Amino acid sequence: MRLAHVALWTRDLDASAAFWQRLFGATIAPPYRSQRRPGFVSIFATLPGDTLRLELMAAPWLADAPAGDAVGWDHVAISLGDAAAVDALATLSASEGCLLSAPRRTGDGFYEAVIATPDGTRVEVTA
Repeated sequence: MRLAHVALWTRDLDASAAFWQRLFGATIAPPYRSQRRPGFVSIFATLPGDTLRLELMAAPWLADAPAGDAVGWDHVAISLGDAAAVDALATLSASEGCLLSAPRRTGDGFYEAVIATPDGTRVEVTA
C-alpha cells in the first residue's frame, strides 16, 4: 500500500495552487469540475518525486461549511493496488458499519470506496 493523495479544502484555489507550486515546487494539473457536485472544483498538486499528490478543493458552499466540508485537511486516500482489493475492503467495512460510499468509478477517473475511521475521518481507498 501507499498513500495516494491528501485533500485540502480551500476558499481560494488559485492562491492555494500557487502556494504549493511556489514553496514546494509542485506541478499543478488542470482543474477538474464535478458534474455531480455543481461548483466543486479541484486541482491536483504533485510534489517533486511524484510520490505525494495533494487534491486542492474549492466549492461555493465553504462559506457556510457543514460538518465535514471545512477549510483544512479533508481526507486521506490510500491506494490498494487494484479494484478487487477495494471491493474486498469495502465489503469488510460494510460489515463493520463504517462504509460511507460503495466502490465506484469517479468522474475524475478513480475507482474508490470511502470509509470512516472511528472518529468520522474519511478515508478513500483506491485501486
